[in-house]
Amino acid sequence: MFIFLIAPILAIMPLSFSSGSYLTYPLPGLSLRWYDDFINSPRWMNSLKNSMIIGVASTLLSMVLGTLAALGLAQWKSRFKPLVLAFVLSPVVVPGVITAVGLYFFFAPIGLTGSYLGLILAHTALATPFVVITVGATLQSFDTNLARAAASLGASPLDAFRRVILPLILPGLASGALFAFATSFDEVVIVLFMAGPEQRTLPREMFSGIRENISPTITAAAVILTTVSVILLATLEGLRRRNERLKGSSA
Repeated sequence: MFIFLIAPILAIMPLSFSSGSYLTYPLPGLSLRWYDDFINSPRWMNSLKNSMIIGVASTLLSMVLGTLAALGLAQWKSRFKPLVLAFVLSPVVVPGVITAVGLYFFFAPIGLTGSYLGLILAHTALATPFVVITVGATLQSFDTNLARAAASLGASPLDAFRRVILPLILPGLASGALFAFATSFDEVVIVLFMAGPEQRTLPREMFSGIRENISPTITAAAVILTTVSVILLATLEGLRRRNERLKGSSA
């Protein structure tokens, strides 16, 4: 099953080192020409820059919104809490094309289509549920008496959050941030609906390249995307193990 899942990736990687001009096996030779074409192409570099700008901005915004939502839901005792939680997590469940169409018709009248702000807000809506999930899971084991003790000692709510709550939920927040960035960095459907010529992201550029002119440069971009995903997963696993060690030492 593992081989079946990674087989498409294993098929793409060798093609990115091909010296030929077509995506064919067997390889005519080995070369780094397509990576050189990717790095020296203003079109590809601009798309990578756009992906980084939108990904980082939406991640930071989703960290703030997701943490506030998770803290509020953790302390809220109401029969409507499952309904509100389902509403917050709905961008993860609703098909991406439906979300993209809804965002387009919502943002178009207020002039946010074809803008960086519109894309950042749209990606934030997709990424925030991941922060809510991971921070909410961390808060399940959080002792609220610690925050009360900080308040009884004269700490303001902001100081109690910064010095007591934030260090304890930081592993969950970091995990949510990684998921949020990966979601934004790999997203293409919303970009197809909302991005203008100046906001073409890396996945959007790859999609256009496949439709208009299939070049082995696309395989180099795919390998770079895969490498970024692997780095994020490795970082996430490192954070998970660190959190387990901290729990074991505190126990």
